[in-house]
Amino acid sequence: MPFSLAIFDLDGTLVDSFPWFLRTINDVADRFGFRRVRDEDVEGLRHASTREILSRLEVPVWKLPAIARYARRLKGEAAGEISLFAGAEAMLRTLADSGVQLALVSSDSEANAKTKLGEAAALFSHFDCSASVFGKPAKFRRVIRRAGVEAGKVIAIGDEVRDIEAARAVGISCGAVSWGYAAPAALQALAPDHMFAQMDEIAGVVCRLVGWVSEA
Repeated sequence: MPFSLAIFDLDGTLVDSFPWFLRTINDVADRFGFRRVRDEDVEGLRHASTREILSRLEVPVWKLPAIARYARRLKGEAAGEISLFAGAEAMLRTLADSGVQLALVSSDSEANAKTKLGEAAALFSHFDCSASVFGKPAKFRRVIRRAGVEAGKVIAIGDEVRDIEAARAVGISCGAVSWGYAAPAALQALAPDHMFAQMDEIAGVVCRLVGWVSEA
């Protein structure tokens, strides 16, 4: 059976914000007193979990709320530089036209998310956006409750290890994309239910559409 609800992550999944992140992270590090990211650190961090990244960069956990708020402000200022991945809007429109409810769960603000999504924001029925770094399971539960869908008909799609872990924590299917923040090998090591190498594969899995290909 096709899925009734698809919960999407934003950064690295639907929008290409990784270049912005690399340009910005060391300014944030200097402001909040954690380790700077060197060019040679990047690939190793892409293979690490969120907790491992925080440990390697020596980020004090108590500073996370302030860091998240600051990052959200910077993202809002740079929203015009961060765009949807090619094919994302066509894929989302296909899901919505097929009757799949769309939800967005992000640590970014809802206003920033809608700006980056552009016209595609209107396709989403549910948003759960806040600065929590480790709160995705709770966000997933809230969205599922609002949507009125049983867990067996829900899939969460993201680009990080924590997205897979959060989906497993609430008993829903998980899909991982290979074009985001985490390295594909790090995601594959957790054996997600679905691994997407291209944007146009998502609708085929979520809607059980055989042979669907985006025109974008």
